[in-house]
Amino acid sequence: MNDQKGREGESVVGRKRIKDKQQQQQQQQQPSPSSTTTTKPNNQHRRCASLPNTQYDEGSETDVEGSDVSGSEEDDTSWISWFCNLRGNEFFCEVDDDFVQDDFNLCGLSSQVPYYDYALDLILDVEPSHGDMFTEEQNELIESAAEMLYGLIHARYILTSKGMAAMLHKYKNYDFGRCPRVHCSGQPCLPVGQSDVPRSNTVKIYCPRCEDIYYPKSKYQDIDGAYFGATFPHLFLMTYGNLKPQKPSQNYVPRVFGFKVHKP
Repeated sequence: MNDQKGREGESVVGRKRIKDKQQQQQQQQQPSPSSTTTTKPNNQHRRCASLPNTQYDEGSETDVEGSDVSGSEEDDTSWISWFCNLRGNEFFCEVDDDFVQDDFNLCGLSSQVPYYDYALDLILDVEPSHGDMFTEEQNELIESAAEMLYGLIHARYILTSKGMAAMLHKYKNYDFGRCPRVHCSGQPCLPVGQSDVPRSNTVKIYCPRCEDIYYPKSKYQDIDGAYFGATFPHLFLMTYGNLKPQKPSQNYVPRVFGFKVHKP
């Protein structure tokens, strides 16, 4: 009897040891609470740290795409369109490429414009050859020469039928301004030069009603009058005779206390 009780006690103790080992193994296989709390913050920190990089990359991609679009738009715009759309160049119309490419229309201009060949290539959007390397100062001189050359070509172009049609559109839109004289009642004006020689006078506006010239707005006062010439407004009104207005019927009369001032 004592032997059987001893054997049963040993078996019970053995079973407890086996259960304890099994529980220890299960606890080792399952993640501990401390390990879960430490790994989560690390993962969250990594994700937060990566967000600025992804946002920056996306923004940089959109910036690159936007720059490509704007660059393509700039590439599609011709030099003539770009020049005429500059602020202060609203008096100019766009000259047809065919007119610029005709050597007959450019006769005599090569002697008046420095860097003539390079300026003409710039106006026509001709890519310079790889052998032509210029300094920044030289590029500025070529750009200035291109503006001068285009202005002189423009003065000849607006005397043609196509040029007058382009200026007629601007005239009807009051792009050249109105006469400042009160009795002209806002008559639209035309650009005119007092000389055909470059760098002689700045551009003025001619009123067809009072037949006098005036200074344009300040942003146009630096334009060379030779870029429009002395002939244009008068030939324009001869071509479009229906636009010739009647002379004003009223004139300003100076008075002192209601009495006319007699001239000596």
